[in-house]
Amino acid sequence: MAGPANFHRRIRSFVRREGRLTAGQARALDTLWPRYGLEFGEDEIDFAQLFGRSAPVILEIGFGNGASLADIAEQYPQNNYIGIEVHRPGVGSLLLMLEEREIGNVRVMCHDASEVISRQIPDASLDAVYLFFPDPWPKKKHHKRRIVQPTFAQQIRQKLKVGGQFHMATDWQDYAEQAMAVLSAAEGFNNEAGIGNYSPKPDYRPETKFERRGLKLGHGVWDLVFRRDH
Repeated sequence: MAGPANFHRRIRSFVRREGRLTAGQARALDTLWPRYGLEFGEDEIDFAQLFGRSAPVILEIGFGNGASLADIAEQYPQNNYIGIEVHRPGVGSLLLMLEEREIGNVRVMCHDASEVISRQIPDASLDAVYLFFPDPWPKKKHHKRRIVQPTFAQQIRQKLKVGGQFHMATDWQDYAEQAMAVLSAAEGFNNEAGIGNYSPKPDYRPETKFERRGLKLGHGVWDLVFRRDH
């Protein structure tokens, strides 16, 4: 048996905070998961088979309560969307929105995004990856837990099509600066706004209640949009 010196645990970018499920969220997980949910497994996902059509595929990492993902998917029905979130109350909330608004172009996974991406997303298959307001891990000793790291950038690049887009938004300036440094140094990416520049908020990204509250308090929001160039 391997001793403590030989044991390595991968640093996760999240902490599971299960929270309490509402009655509606619990019902959604029980009854709507077969329709919208996708179980984690070892096989690569066949997107055309999963959605019953061939269309651009966009992946959102950490969709929170799902409101932004539901809004985007409803606004752009020509695209297919996969949302990954580890917190079951948020998953249940999104499932309810998908049912209520009859949104059919979203599939949902409740698992560690890094494992899903590495094992189940085919190479050069995604048209875009969204990472909106990830956990900032504000304490310096926790910065290693931030998801945007050099290895993550190359993992995303491998899964994007050439010309595919990685879009991150954050309201933590320190995280924005770190992500800008990581992505600017990453091989195979070009900053759409020019070297060292942040992008204006694209029209397709909804403004969240949390974001509006922060803006009223004078907090900034930084969007980074990078494309895979090779």
